[in-house]
Amino acid sequence: MALLTWDETGTRTYETGVDHGVLYMPNESGVYNNGVAWNGLVSVSESPSGAESNAQYADNIKYLNLLSAEDFAATIEAFTYPDEFAAYDGLGDPGSDGSVVFGQQPRGTFGLSYRTIKGNDVSGDSYGYKLHLVYGCQASPSEKAYASVNDSPEAITFSWEISTTAVPLGGVIPGVDKPTALVVIDSTKVDATNLATLEDILYGDAANPLLPSPYDVYQYLTAGSTEITAFTAVPSISGDDLTITFQTGGGEVEWFVEGQRVTDNDGSPLSGNVTIDMADAANQFGTDYTGQDVLVTASPGTNTTFAQGLDSVFSITVP
Repeated sequence: MALLTWDETGTRTYETGVDHGVLYMPNESGVYNNGVAWNGLVSVSESPSGAESNAQYADNIKYLNLLSAEDFAATIEAFTYPDEFAAYDGLGDPGSDGSVVFGQQPRGTFGLSYRTIKGNDVSGDSYGYKLHLVYGCQASPSEKAYASVNDSPEAITFSWEISTTAVPLGGVIPGVDKPTALVVIDSTKVDATNLATLEDILYGDAANPLLPSPYDVYQYLTAGSTEITAFTAVPSISGDDLTITFQTGGGEVEWFVEGQRVTDNDGSPLSGNVTIDMADAANQFGTDYTGQDVLVTASPGTNTTFAQGLDSVFSITVP
C-alpha cells in the first residue's frame, strides 16, 4: 500500500469569504433568464438536511438502514438587497421601483449564485474560488431589528431563511441521477476557458445574466471535451510486470496505482505504454507489492470525460 502523508506543500486548502451575489428571476416558463447583482452580502450559511437513518429490523437483527430524502436550505445575511427581491420577500411593489411596497404578499421562487474563496498554503486567497448555484429558492419572513442611532453606530443587517425545491437536471449527467437545488463549481478543477464562458452567462456579457439548468452548466464546463467510452486496454499483469497502456484515439487518461500517479519509468509524464516491476521496491512507487492486491484507477485528463458506467477501477493481484 502507498504511504499516507499529511500537510504537504500546496495541499493545505481552506475556504473563506463570500461575494459576487446574484439574484435570478424566472420567467413564466421557470427559466432564470434575468439576473441582478446582490450587493452587501455578509454571509450565506448553507444548511443541508435529511439523509437521516431509519433502521429496519428483521430476523432479530438490524437488517438495513433507509435514509430519508435530502433537502437544501440556507440563511442569507446582507446589509442590503436588490429592489427586485421585493417580489420574493412577500412585498408587493406596484411601481416596480421600491418606492412604495405592501407586505404579506405571495412569495415567488428565485435562483441565487454566490462565490466563495478557496485558498491554500502557497497562493493564499488567490488560489481559486467556488461558485455556488442555488435553484428553486423561497425566502421566509425574518426579523428586522431597527435601533436608535447612538455613540457606537452599526448598520443593521437583514437575514432570510431560504428553503429550496430541487429542480430537474434538464439532461443526462454521468453519476447524477436525481433533481438538485445546488451546484458547486471549483475553479481549481475545471477548464479555465469553459469556466469563463459560464461566468459570462451567469454575470452577463452580450445578453442578460441568466442561471442555466444544472445540465447546461455541466455542458458548458465540459465543452470541447472528449468522452471516453472504452480504454485502449485495461491494466494487466504478467508475472510481476504491470502494463499500463497509453490511451490512443483521443482523450487523456491519467493512471494511478494505490493513489500514486503512473509516469514513464524515468519520472516524466506518461507518454506511452509502460511496464512496471511490481515486485521491485526500486520501482517508481518505491514499494514491493509482492502478494498484494493492488488498486489501479483511471482518471480523466484535461478536457476528457468518462462515459457513464465506464469501469475505471481495477484490482490487480501481484503474485
